Amino acid sequence: MSCVACRDGVGFDLPITMAFQPIVDVTTETVFAYEALVRGQDGQGAGEVLAQVSPDNRYAFDQLCRTTAIDLASTLDMASGGANLSINFLPNAVYEPKACIRLTLAAAMRTGFPVNRIIFEFTEDEALDTNHILNILRSYRAMGFKTAIDDFGAGFAGLGLLSKFQPDIVKLDMALIRDIDTDRVKRTIVRNTLTMLRDLDIAPVCEGIETPGEYEVLRDLGVSLMQGYLLARPAVEALPPVSWIRPVETLARTG
Repeated sequence: MSCVACRDGVGFDLPITMAFQPIVDVTTETVFAYEALVRGQDGQGAGEVLAQVSPDNRYAFDQLCRTTAIDLASTLDMASGGANLSINFLPNAVYEPKACIRLTLAAAMRTGFPVNRIIFEFTEDEALDTNHILNILRSYRAMGFKTAIDDFGAGFAGLGLLSKFQPDIVKLDMALIRDIDTDRVKRTIVRNTLTMLRDLDIAPVCEGIETPGEYEVLRDLGVSLMQGYLLARPAVEALPPVSWIRPVETLARTG
């Protein structure tokens, strides 16, 4: 099936918007990127929106998310502060990368949003053809986009995919981060995963950070890029402020 045939077929009828959640560099206290998270225009959460996605409208939904994220990021002047825009994409909605990227490139050109500030991240939440995803990732990199694997450690391909393609960013699954301050096994797994990623020149991002204890352990492990409610919650059609956590403040919150 071609992208044109899919685009000319079933559309996605539910109006959507985006919430943005920062991925922050806690070392420099700057925002590295804002992840675009889909929401319904009438207040529907991501789960309710995603429940409307089917094989028939998946392409239309994927394209709508991309262009909506870029339009809003441009309106909010995201790039002027040096931050990237992280867009989630559905690998099974991409039939031919160069054809399916046309609307994304058109939105970037129309709004003036820099292509090299766009990160495409995907989650391995369903079985994927490895050659297909490799073709997408390599094509996106050749076009100047950054690439990221989300929820690393919980997907299907994992290390097998990583051995064939090294993305710019790997986001560790939040299940590994939850209670890492009290779980020795998780600390060991995360510590060794971080070493591997750094050896491969891949930037690690730890997501789902909710407590000062989790934050402190990750800082001790040398993690700079973090995302989670402790630092900032998503904001609909806005760039939320970041709650920077400093050592004295952390001690006060845990004491």
